[in-house]
Amino acid sequence: MTTVPHFPFAAVLFDFDGVLVDTEHIAHGIWLALLAEQGLHFERQAFVDRVTGQTLGNLYAELERDFGFKRTDAFEEEMTRRISAAFAEMPPLPGARQTLELLQKRQVPFAVASNSEHQHLRPKLRLAGLEELFGEHVYDPSYVGGRGKPNPDLYQYTAQQLGQDITRCLVIEDSLPGVRAGAASGAVTWGFSGANHTIGTERLRQAGASDLVASHAELQEKLGLRSGPRQ
Repeated sequence: MTTVPHFPFAAVLFDFDGVLVDTEHIAHGIWLALLAEQGLHFERQAFVDRVTGQTLGNLYAELERDFGFKRTDAFEEEMTRRISAAFAEMPPLPGARQTLELLQKRQVPFAVASNSEHQHLRPKLRLAGLEELFGEHVYDPSYVGGRGKPNPDLYQYTAQQLGQDITRCLVIEDSLPGVRAGAASGAVTWGFSGANHTIGTERLRQAGASDLVASHAELQEKLGLRSGPRQ
């Protein structure tokens, strides 16, 4: 009889963009192009460092504070149009669906906790084909009074909704604000570098990541969900 190893965490809390889907590099390109059309030019990496893991509200506030940029309805409408067109198809990162299915098979609770706008998060999960795996456990800053990452509130709230102690949960994050939020919440926090926009594993460690994973195959191995060669 095969013995199933004890799972090391009470629940797994996932960021969305950059952890389950690789959308941020596409969104960054759209932002860079549209801002350039408004006369605001960035080097790509400088922009990535500024925006990865940020809430949209914080990003607009920083652009206004640092560059005097003021958003307009026309700018937001064009951004929405371009993003919607680019994300008409949104495949998950390799192995992401398998990670969720393996957790589900082991009856390990999991949830999404993302800085994405409330009205966009579920549609993005749906496009990625992952919405049904999460059910009701899809959370964004609107659930905690807009206090998104790097504040710890969103992860603490998500653990509560799963009925779990945050200190026994694992957070998977790809951004500096996200890692800081996970660490500040009391959760064990691992940095994920499997997407195209990675900001550097050493910086994730400095932000509070206690371990690093470079793919979902590696994540599955570290959690004891699978064994054998990585794919």
